[in-house]
Amino acid sequence: MPRFRVVVADFLADALAPERELLGDIADVVALNATSEADMIGHIETADAVMLYHNIAITKETITRLQNCKLIVRCGVGFDNVDHRLARTKGIPVANVPDYGTEEVADSAIGMMLTLTRGINFFNNRLQRKSGDWSYMQGTPLVRLRGRVFGVIGLGRIGTAAALRAKALGMDVAFYDPHKQDGYDKANGIRRVEKLDDLFRQSFVLSVHCPLTEETRHIVGARGIGLMPDGSYLVNTARGATVDATAIPAAIRSGKLQGAAIDVLPIEPPLADHPLLVAWRDPADPCYDRVILNPHSAFYSEEGLLDMRVKGAQACRRALLGEPLRNIVN
Repeated sequence: MPRFRVVVADFLADALAPERELLGDIADVVALNATSEADMIGHIETADAVMLYHNIAITKETITRLQNCKLIVRCGVGFDNVDHRLARTKGIPVANVPDYGTEEVADSAIGMMLTLTRGINFFNNRLQRKSGDWSYMQGTPLVRLRGRVFGVIGLGRIGTAAALRAKALGMDVAFYDPHKQDGYDKANGIRRVEKLDDLFRQSFVLSVHCPLTEETRHIVGARGIGLMPDGSYLVNTARGATVDATAIPAAIRSGKLQGAAIDVLPIEPPLADHPLLVAWRDPADPCYDRVILNPHSAFYSEEGLLDMRVKGAQACRRALLGEPLRNIVN
């Protein structure tokens, strides 16, 4: 039987031990470590399967050149960086790995919430640069979390995991997800909110967990934030463009938001002149103490990273051997 060729498009260099352990008996595994789609020209056309992470996109330019591809697997949850609709017309299945980082992202969302709502980041920043008194009074008022509304946009695997963690803290958990079937609210002991605006109005903490689609692009923006209670908090560990991050500085300055924690931005690394970065880096701006930015790291643990790689390679193996595919998104 001829050997297959599996191309790892981005994110990983040539340390491919997990992938080669799973695929080495049937395929050669090559890492391109591409930083743009153009980097793959001349290297990806003969791939029998493609593993894609989040550093680049695969568009018509690449898909139309694929000659033998039996699967594109997005080694992660979100799949907005691959033109899965076009791939379908070319007979190429696109799959994702929806479960690899569920615990890590949910833990990060709750950790960010606690860091904001308990003033942990705020106090640390102020004291570190000797700004203000060595006193809790710098951060008043902070309020008890029990009974406060933890609003979830998108009750998928990660949204559910975050909801259950917030529920364990005694919070009143509400979610908005028009695509979720009835009964998940009762099964998890949480509340469904039928209208997104109502979730905005109720949420002391709003945590975003939806995929990026045309429906969810900027699902949280200036208008929605404006409906939230004064002194509320925003957390985004989903996809960068689900939140219009340019609306955050004004909301922080006005007191509408008491804090925001953002793990993902539409362009990563972000441009230095992004309004949120400019405000976050300015010691004279309230965002300096009240905004937390992370480098798209909520997914990461050593175990989660290995899961992502192993599950992606397993998906390729099934495709190459003609076995039933799982987690197909197109």
